[in-house]
Amino acid sequence: MRLLGDSWTLMIVYTLLTGTKRFGELLEAMGNVSPKTVSQRLKLLEELGFVERHAFAEIPPRVEYHLTEKGLALVDIMEAIEQFAQRYLSEVDR
Repeated sequence: MRLLGDSWTLMIVYTLLTGTKRFGELLEAMGNVSPKTVSQRLKLLEELGFVERHAFAEIPPRVEYHLTEKGLALVDIMEAIEQFAQRYLSEVDR
């Protein structure tokens, strides 16, 4: 619960559900969050086996992130959260 209770961690997983992303793409998709926070959450997700990091030997350096099989297992949970939000929280935004 601590892992999924963190909004930035959830946002990273949610963003990666659509496919592989570079660090800058994750930052852009997440809005107002510091690069340090994204980096820390990605490292945690990688250590726990939810995300895989692929560094390319290029100049400038390029790093991509994608969900592992374990990370993709969160799809049902993410969909349930989205359905809950649409049903019960859609009025909050208005």
